Amino acid sequence: MKILIVGLGSIGKKHIQAIQAAIPNNEIFALRSEKKAEKYLEVINIYTFDEVKSIDFDFVIIANPTSAHKKTIAQMIEYGFPMFIEKPVYSSLDLEEEIKTIKKNKILTYVACNLRFLDCIKFVKDKLSTQTKRLNEVNVYCGSYLPDWRPGTDFRETYSANDKLGGGVHIDLIHELDYIYWLFDKPNDVKRTFKNQSSLLISSFDYANYILDYNGFCVNIVLNYYRRDAKRSLELIFADETWNIDLLKNKITCNNKTIFSSKQQIADTYQIQMDYFSNCVREKADTFNTISNAYAVLKICLDE
Repeated sequence: MKILIVGLGSIGKKHIQAIQAAIPNNEIFALRSEKKAEKYLEVINIYTFDEVKSIDFDFVIIANPTSAHKKTIAQMIEYGFPMFIEKPVYSSLDLEEEIKTIKKNKILTYVACNLRFLDCIKFVKDKLSTQTKRLNEVNVYCGSYLPDWRPGTDFRETYSANDKLGGGVHIDLIHELDYIYWLFDKPNDVKRTFKNQSSLLISSFDYANYILDYNGFCVNIVLNYYRRDAKRSLELIFADETWNIDLLKNKITCNNKTIFSSKQQIADTYQIQMDYFSNCVREKADTFNTISNAYAVLKICLDE
């Protein structure tokens, strides 16, 4: 497969590693903004859209800063290539015209939310589809320390720390909103609180809290950039028991007993995700997180 990647930062490189593991026969090209850009592995650098036009790519990966997604998506619509778009799909809701054109032209899209491929989340999804117990409450927490995310890099210079680049914990950690949407669909109402007040001293929001109202229960989601002892969890409080899902350990406990565990790591989901998407491309099959699906989650996230 011939694959074009736009954006060769840390997440772009993760996707390249996933391609190499999931797609044995691959040829990867990177659209670079500068001729001086360093070569990465066996990736072939190209520099103009004329070069893009001359190559019949099987799909394109959009992994540049979130604030640049709209422009890149609009440019790629012209070629009709299937699009693998790194989450979040964009930094604002100003994407409706591009989505309409994608639908009209029947362009295959997938927005990368790899936690859908995590075994413990898949287990919950499967069990909830047949679950008859009353669900009273759901709590979601994701806290980690932004300076540890990209070792050797000044975290204040990354897009995550900069609101003008589309950063902020509310949108950077949209994974949590995504899997809740996947598990429970659209909420009836959403309340949001965004803050920028921690010792990180960054311009983007470093704390976010959501309360999602569903029929019969609410979902409380807390996200932050400043927790040094990382925690990523989901808690399902049923009428007669509580499930504690530890996403970092890929483990579910209830009454101090393990009801599910997996050796899979979150890092493993990138390859699984790429294998899934490449199969969708080969079979010309719709993905389960199209740009329209991701836009629905973005509306929950932002509601501008």
